[in-house]
Amino acid sequence: MGLLDDAKEKLTNLVNDNPDKVEEFSDKGLDAAADKANDLTGGKYADQIQQGRDTADEKIGE
Repeated sequence: MGLLDDAKEKLTNLVNDNPDKVEEFSDKGLDAAADKANDLTGGKYADQIQQGRDTADEKIGE
């Protein structure tokens, strides 16, 4: 098993053992990205940005 395989296995185990922490971390990242996108666009595309953020959150949760 290579270095990357070992790292992938450890990360997979960490994710599977701590789903609440992963969800919390992903929500913070998605919120920050959405906030930045809204700042850059002056809120002009807030609805589309929120929809994209929600879609990404659903996909991450699978």
